Amino acid sequence: MIAITNQEGCFMKKVFKCIFTVIMLIIIFVFGINLYVRISTSNQIITEKDYSSLKDIDCILILGAGVWGEKPSPMLKDRLQKGIDLYQDNISNKIIMSGDHGRKEYGEVNIMKNYAIEKEIPSEDIFMDHAGFSTYDSIYRAKEIFKAKKVIIVTQKYHLYRALYIANKLGLEAYGVGANPRQYAGATYRELREILARDKDFIKCIFKPKPTYLGHIIPVSGNGDITNDQNQND
Repeated sequence: MIAITNQEGCFMKKVFKCIFTVIMLIIIFVFGINLYVRISTSNQIITEKDYSSLKDIDCILILGAGVWGEKPSPMLKDRLQKGIDLYQDNISNKIIMSGDHGRKEYGEVNIMKNYAIEKEIPSEDIFMDHAGFSTYDSIYRAKEIFKAKKVIIVTQKYHLYRALYIANKLGLEAYGVGANPRQYAGATYRELREILARDKDFIKCIFKPKPTYLGHIIPVSGNGDITNDQNQND
């Protein structure tokens, strides 16, 4: 009985050792990829003194962040204002508003465009990507549907690392401008969730699947009003 007990004890130790090893490998994998994504894109996050010298930017890509009723959420409002500032500084004369408009009763992009129009941005300079259901989808579509080659991505800084990494892997020349004029509720939770999101999109960029929707080509060099609801067929 003692021999059997010792054998069982040794077996359990091996099992716990294997479990511990697997857990450690997962932790190394998760945080290692997170660190790589951040380091590999950090020099693409630029400030005013950097982006004022950029030339031939096809568009300013503003990523959606949720709406409250008929108004942008605080995070989205800050992204919109930063994108509008870039437009008014003549960094680019085209804006893509990319967000979730998958349901008739919920549409980020119309609210985003209306906000910019209220700030006196011409409607024809604003394109709406109604199928920007994820960061990956937004960037994929910016390249393949809107035919952008050189873009400035606007979102909060914690989100820029992943967005820029995706852009790099999809063959876009991209720079990131952070919209961080204030602190946001739930920042710690978003930072932790973003670690997993970076890992997810790291793997996604290996296989480069098509986004949820593609659709007709709409060059960003044209008239943005073609993407208005009454004309949008995607």
